[in-house]
Amino acid sequence: MPPLFTVDAFTDRPFAGNPAAVCLLSNGWADDRWMQAVAAETNLAETAFAWRRPDGVFPLRWMTPLVEVDLCGHATLATAHVLWKTGTADPGEAIRFDTRSGTLTAARRGDEIELDFPAKPAEPTDPPPGLLEAVGAAPRFVGRNQFDYLLELGSASELRTLRPDFRRLGAVDCRGVIVTAPSDDKNFDFFSRFFAPAVGIDEDPVTGSAHCCLAVHWAGKLGKADLTGYQASARGGTVRVSVVGDRVKLGGQAVTVMRGELLP
Repeated sequence: MPPLFTVDAFTDRPFAGNPAAVCLLSNGWADDRWMQAVAAETNLAETAFAWRRPDGVFPLRWMTPLVEVDLCGHATLATAHVLWKTGTADPGEAIRFDTRSGTLTAARRGDEIELDFPAKPAEPTDPPPGLLEAVGAAPRFVGRNQFDYLLELGSASELRTLRPDFRRLGAVDCRGVIVTAPSDDKNFDFFSRFFAPAVGIDEDPVTGSAHCCLAVHWAGKLGKADLTGYQASARGGTVRVSVVGDRVKLGGQAVTVMRGELLP
């Protein structure tokens, strides 16, 4: 039966960062309803499903407890970590993933894994009715990209103390809401939090795909392409980002905390 792993991503220690489940399939996709049921059973922000094609490319899908999503950073990082740790992928080679967001790659960079993802910049927009009231903030910038709204606040302390109304926020027509602020810690360039109750995740601990937006936003504001972000959730996590044209490199570490297998 398929092995199943729990991996903490964007952290160098257990029980921090963002946990993802990784299910390695043998030779193709399982039934969609079964995979969605597995994701509901793990009840983590994302469960990743991957298998190796004869050409060495790994098809990869991501599911929350409620729905399949188009892009997920932390579960991709976790999958790459598992593939190398189990010897399913050659530790000396980069991994190519075939996904709903095109080809994504993962490479080892010292102690970190570096993901190559598409940039997802946010364009300025007016907030939809109820968004700001649900978040409980008065942002100085509101933008939107393909997936999410982006709200920039004036201070890190305002970001930390947010207490959104998740019921109201879940009614907003988007995958999620990225809230960000300038850092008050010299070790980081910016802080963020991510809320996605519409897809079954009230607050995501560390969101790689959100940094495909955050990297572009803060690179433009700070005038540099290489930055370090901290997602200020209860678990917390560090994401290193680099903007390279229309791509974003996401760097972080991962730790396996559990391994088992799914029974028939």
